[in-house]
Amino acid sequence: MQDLYEKYKKLLFKLAYQLLGSVSDAEDVVQDVFLKLYDVSPDKLGEPKAYLCKMVTNHCHDIQKSARKKREQYFGEWLPEPLYYAEDNSMDSVELEDQLSYGMLVLLEKLTPTERVVFVLREALSFEYYEIAELVEKSEANCRKIFSRAKSKMGIGTEEVIYSDTASQELTHKFITALKNGNLNQVVSMLDQNAVLIADGGGKVIAAVNPIKSSDHVTKFLFGAIRKASLVDGVPHIEISQINGQPALILRSNEGIHTVGMLHIENNLIQNVYIIRNPDKLQHLGT
Repeated sequence: MQDLYEKYKKLLFKLAYQLLGSVSDAEDVVQDVFLKLYDVSPDKLGEPKAYLCKMVTNHCHDIQKSARKKREQYFGEWLPEPLYYAEDNSMDSVELEDQLSYGMLVLLEKLTPTERVVFVLREALSFEYYEIAELVEKSEANCRKIFSRAKSKMGIGTEEVIYSDTASQELTHKFITALKNGNLNQVVSMLDQNAVLIADGGGKVIAAVNPIKSSDHVTKFLFGAIRKASLVDGVPHIEISQINGQPALILRSNEGIHTVGMLHIENNLIQNVYIIRNPDKLQHLGT
């Protein structure tokens, strides 16, 4: 059992996190699955990877049912919980090549549970279609159609690259630097004219309840929020850190991290800015 845990815990966590958008729920799923595994007869574990992944997807499906009801009652916009990217052996350390960008996690909310499973298994974890078919109990042909339908719902073209490229990483750094330096014109130039900012405060802290639209309005909102919120000992404090395997904007006060900002970039322009302020979603990031 210990060998199985050490071998598959990261894979199972990556799967659960990208299906649920919650670090804490993903950790709970992995722990619950291995607890239940003690009651599974050894003859069922001929293919432990497939069996464990199926257990995780089933568990996540049950959680998603209750999550839908909670999100209907959620105050304001709901965004996935950011995941700290650290190069260590902890449960929340996720290899970059197996991690969808934060913008992709947001788009996953448009999918049905089955579409989400197929998309994550195929696009993030590089499962073959015959493996996915066994996990979701559908034919390979059907899984291919589900994957294609999922991409269409997310607005992703057939040949479009999913992962952020080097240019996106560089643009993110330039954008955050421009914010730190108060360069308003440069910030506006990096935003798509129809850029949208979505903030998640969960009704627990001040955050925009409705999406902010257009490059001008997004810029004004960002600079206003930074002036008001990012003070450490009375001095503005903004930093860049790796969140979800990509550079992110971190705002910190004397009490610790209170805001994380993520970007979604297409065609070398920022299409979406995601602001996570709900303190429940930032606890695991530390101080």
